[in-house]
Amino acid sequence: MVRVMPMASSIRPSLASIRLSALRPCFAASFFPHSSPQSLRCLSNNLSSAVPQSQIFRLKSSKSLRGDGNRMTVSMAGNMAQASTTTTQENVLEWVKEDKRRMLHVVYRVGDMDRTIKFYTECLGMKLLRKRDIPEERYTNAFLGYGPEDSHFVIELTYNYGVDKYDIGSGFGHFGIAVDDVAKTVDLIKAKGGTVTREPGPVKGGSTVIAFIEDPDGYKFELLERGPTPEPLCQVMLRVGDLERSINFYEKAFGMELLRKRDNPEYKYTIAMMGYGPEDKSAVLELTYNYGVTEYDKGNGYAQIAIGTDDVYKTAEAVKLCGGKVTREPGPLPGINTKITACLDPDGWKTV
Repeated sequence: MVRVMPMASSIRPSLASIRLSALRPCFAASFFPHSSPQSLRCLSNNLSSAVPQSQIFRLKSSKSLRGDGNRMTVSMAGNMAQASTTTTQENVLEWVKEDKRRMLHVVYRVGDMDRTIKFYTECLGMKLLRKRDIPEERYTNAFLGYGPEDSHFVIELTYNYGVDKYDIGSGFGHFGIAVDDVAKTVDLIKAKGGTVTREPGPVKGGSTVIAFIEDPDGYKFELLERGPTPEPLCQVMLRVGDLERSINFYEKAFGMELLRKRDNPEYKYTIAMMGYGPEDKSAVLELTYNYGVTEYDKGNGYAQIAIGTDDVYKTAEAVKLCGGKVTREPGPLPGINTKITACLDPDGWKTV
C-alpha cells in the first residue's frame, strides 16, 4: 500500500499489506520506495553482463599484442561468453512460463475509507477482509473482496490522512465484477444513491449484458452478467499505447496468456484479455488500445497490481530483458522474509 501526505509529492511505503501467513513468498502489494526510481540498465547492459568490462578491456589489449593464434583464442572466448549469456536469458524466459503466478490484489487510493467500504459491501456485495490504521504513518488500508486473500483476487484501498480527492487520470479504465443479474444490481446501486453511467444492456457487438457504475471516488466498475464464478472480481482494464508491445511484455515478462483479442474498427479500439486462467474462473487484465492514442495521463489514484511469484530475482531479470523497468530491485523487505520487486511495463503501469 502507499502513503500520500497532504502534499501530492509525498508518497511513502508501508508494510501493512504484507501477510506473513502467505503460502509462498509473493509480491507484496503497495510497496513504494522512498526515493525516486533508480536508473536502470538497458537490455544491452544485460547482454554484456556475463563478461565484466575490465575483462573486455583486457581481452582487447591482449588481442592487439599477440599473434593470429591468440586472436583466434580471444575471439572464441568472446563467442562462448556471448553464447552463455544468451543461454541464461533463454533459461530465464523459459522459467517465467513455468512459474506459479496469480494476480493477488489491486491497489488504489480513496478519499473516504468508511464511505467506500459501505458502498462496496452494501452495493457490490464485497466483504471487508481486514482493515488496519497506521496513525504514525497517517494512513489506513483495507482489503475487500469476495473470498480469502490467499485464494481470491481482492481490492486494497488506501486512505491517506487529509487527502480526500485523487485524479484518476485517463489511462485507468475500470474494474470488472461478475454478477448473476445486472439489472437487479443496478437497481440496488441506484437505491443506495450510486451513480450509473451505462444502463444494463447487451455489450456492443455481442450478447453479454453489462452496465457501468461509479463508486464514490469516481472509479468505474463494469458489471458483467455471468453465472456462478469462483472469482467475481474478474477484471482490471488499463489503456495502453501499443497493444502488440504490451501483449509481448505481459506474455514474456509476467508469463500471462493471451486469452482473446478483439478488434472493433467501428469504434476504433482493440482489446486483449491477459491472465493466468480462463476469464470465467480467474481475474484477468484487460488491455485497451484506442486507435491513434499512444500516451495517457495516469493520475495519482490508481496505484498497481500485485502478482505472486516463486522467485522475485528471476522475475526482475525477465522484466529487464523484456523492456520493462525495475523500480525496486528484488530483495526482502526490512525486518521480514517476504521478498518483493517492483517494476513498470512499457506504458509505465506499475506491478509489484
